Formats: sequence, structure tokens, C-alpha cells
Amino acid sequence: MQRLFIFTVCALALFVLSAPAQTSGGVKGKVRDWNGNGVSNISVSARQKGEDVKSVRSGKDGNFLIDGLAPGTYNIAFDGEGYSTGVLYNVEVKAGKIRGLSDRLLLTRDRGSMVFVKGIVFYRDSTSLAGADVELYSVSADGSVKKLFATTTNEMGDFEFPAVKVIQKLRVKASFKGVSETKDVDVTQPQIYRTSVTIPIDRQSN
Repeated sequence: MQRLFIFTVCALALFVLSAPAQTSGGVKGKVRDWNGNGVSNISVSARQKGEDVKSVRSGKDGNFLIDGLAPGTYNIAFDGEGYSTGVLYNVEVKAGKIRGLSDRLLLTRDRGSMVFVKGIVFYRDSTSLAGADVELYSVSADGSVKKLFATTTNEMGDFEFPAVKVIQKLRVKASFKGVSETKDVDVTQPQIYRTSVTIPIDRQSN
């Protein structure tokens, strides 16, 4: 009788522990930018009637999981610094199921809070230089630098970098045939910054 009682209690405890998993569900997915890279630290919220029911943040690879949701229909909102808010509407959550959302949860940059750097590279004689390698760096207060992007000037000598967050100082480095020159850009607010870099090389030596 005692063994039967213990078995019954254990079985009841197991049922109680497993019951929430059977009566709730969730959603999972991966947040990406337009280059296909995972975006970390994005707030992902399950909403009903305009209220956040549960929120998590995406991991370093952009992955997230919201579990423990009661069955029903939710709007899944995505919000992060420097990105426009995105929403997936009418996502159905079923009991005992973790629903995988689209693998293309793409967030766009909020242009109103970003810095854009564009410019042109010249030869010494002030004619445009096509095919120059151009790199963009962030410059910290201690003088250390970090490479952000790289591109190549077009046939008109123009270059343009993707948007970056507001950083007090950026550095543009242009290189051609082993000769380089840099230009620092002081950033004060979100906007488009235009600059030019002259590489000390003659066109006729090209």
C-alpha cells in the first residue's frame, strides 16, 4: 500500500510539472539585417490587444525563443537601437508547440538615427580615381581604430558606405597601387557626411 501511495504521488507530481508545457506554446526565430547577418540584442515581444505579454532579447547570432505563451493569436514586435520597428501580425500559438517563424525576419536601418559616409577619391591633379580601395574605420577616444566597411571607387571615383551608428569620429582610408591617404570625419549628428581623399599619385603613372 505504501509503495502504491508513493507511486501515485510521484505520478501526480510529474503530471503537475508537465502540465504547463502541454497547455502553453511559443515562437522562435532569427532576426537578420539586410546583409543576412544575425542581429543581437533586439527586443522581441509577443503582444495581445496592444500590451506586451512577454519579451526577450535576441542572442549574439540573432536567435530568440519566446515560450510559456497561452494559446492564441499574437503580434510579434521587433525593436532595436538603430533599426526600424518591425511587426509580424496574427501569429497563432498552439498548446504544446513552439512555432518557427520565417527565417527571413529582416530589420531595416532607421535612417533618422544613422550616419552615412559618401565621397570621392582624387589623383594628385584633382581628377577622379576609379578602382581605389576605400575603408571606413571608427576612431575611439584613445586613438584606437576598428575597421567597419570596405569598398572600391566606381568609374567616377565615387564611394559610399552602409549606414553606421553615430560615432564621434570616423576615418576614411583610400589606397591605390601601394599608396594610401586618410581623411577623418568628425560626426556631430545623424546625417549624410560627404568627404574627399586625394592620393599623392599622378594619373600618368597609372
